[in-house]
Amino acid sequence: MAARIDLNCDLGEDVDPWEPGVDGLDTLLLGVVTSANVACGFHAGDARVMAAVCRAAAARGVAVGAHVSYLDRDHFGRRALDVPSDVLRAQVAYQLGALQAVARSVGASVAYVKPHGALYNTVVHDEAHARAVVEAVDLPVVGLPGSAVLALALAKGLRTVAEAFADRGYRADGTLVPRSQDGALLTDAAQVAARVVRIAEAGVVTSVDGTDVDVRAESVCVHSDTPGALALARSVRRALEESGVAVHAFATT
Repeated sequence: MAARIDLNCDLGEDVDPWEPGVDGLDTLLLGVVTSANVACGFHAGDARVMAAVCRAAAARGVAVGAHVSYLDRDHFGRRALDVPSDVLRAQVAYQLGALQAVARSVGASVAYVKPHGALYNTVVHDEAHARAVVEAVDLPVVGLPGSAVLALALAKGLRTVAEAFADRGYRADGTLVPRSQDGALLTDAAQVAARVVRIAEAGVVTSVDGTDVDVRAESVCVHSDTPGALALARSVRRALEESGVAVHAFATT
């Protein structure tokens, strides 16, 4: 059977006004990716932006996911917070519910949940915060292979979607290189495209120390705030298709 992969991107995160029908970065990326992780207002975005992205995604047949975060707009959700589990559970439920309501109002629906930033990295190992996320949702959960959040989601009976990253460096243990360290971000389009094809076909990525790491993933993320994000995404999609890898949203498989 031919390899297949979903290509996702974090959208609705611009600080500038985002208007539907305008060829801004989010609009152009929606023409390349198959799933859109939509910011739910806690790290970026607002109700108007959510509506615009959901409407545009639905028009292009792109699956919509809730990109839930710690409440931390000042630091773009990239700061780990010591939030009580019951508070985090309510905050995740609030974000998901808000996006679901907004999506319905523009003829779209929410197909999955993906934590953002510091919350994403925290729920790899922190079982309390991972459990809070899982208890708040009833949709497929996207996360790092081997993470606590995916294990708990599976135990709850939810679909789990293992994810790899096109433009982020990996450590030998399969976790991501912190953004504050060298090697955290990859911006060379040809290099990024080649590693994504390898992930899709072989389930392997090379870590920053040169060792190969198993990364069996259904979805690959290209961040919209990575320099040259549109060129990266286009290069990745083209390379996958030229290699015979089917690019489809996992939520429709």
